[in-house]
Amino acid sequence: MTEKVIGKGQVQSLTRAFSLLECVADAGIGLNLSQVAAKLDLAPSTVHRLLNAMKDRGYVEVDPATGLWSVGLQAFRVGNGYLQKRDFVTQARPYMKKLVAEVGETTSLAVLDGDQMTFIAQVECREVMRMSVPLGNRVTLYASAVGKMQLATLSDAEAADLMKDVAFTPLTERTHVGLPSLLAEVQDIRRKGFAIDEQEQSLGMRCVAAAIYNEHREAVAFLTIAGPTVRLKQKTLNTIGKIVRALADEVTGAIGGREKDET
Repeated sequence: MTEKVIGKGQVQSLTRAFSLLECVADAGIGLNLSQVAAKLDLAPSTVHRLLNAMKDRGYVEVDPATGLWSVGLQAFRVGNGYLQKRDFVTQARPYMKKLVAEVGETTSLAVLDGDQMTFIAQVECREVMRMSVPLGNRVTLYASAVGKMQLATLSDAEAADLMKDVAFTPLTERTHVGLPSLLAEVQDIRRKGFAIDEQEQSLGMRCVAAAIYNEHREAVAFLTIAGPTVRLKQKTLNTIGKIVRALADEVTGAIGGREKDET
């Protein structure tokens, strides 16, 4: 009986510690103890104890001048281990730089994470006004270019299954509000080989994405270019889409992958 109670307590503490780390990471600039406690609905004393334990291991750090907690170096090391496992990130970077040089906008890599997409790498352009997404940031499947491209690599049945628990929350007036219209666009994306976010995630921003495949013809990542509508004109999107797809295909080749429609 005692062992079971201790086991449950340890699991609860571990779960809370991970929640704390995710909360602090999502904040970016840092949070004070009261803010963390409020966001997670935990007692400040519990948060204080867990944060200090994590600080001792280097997973979080606190600014003594402001009292703000942020992610520590050890958390970066753990995350970097993921990137090392995903060797295609390193191999994709030269092509990402090439895409920035050709199009003049920020390029990123994203992967499927549950029923969302997570950004894992980025090369920024030099424009003062540019798209910049924090690594680890998540976007929806139904309103992002990378998300719609992910759905396009699946069958309609697989895409519908992936979306079954997703609520279609309108992010802009252009966002898909239901599965039928989304799947209709997905069919067009399959034909073209690239997806476009036409201000569906955020007004004033356009994105274009294409898939990177492994040796089993499975989509493992998505290459995307994003920028403000004043530079990424609607009339240029199809041309840019072909460029993004071509470079995504080059990454596929570099990692020993095969395109999905390759025979």
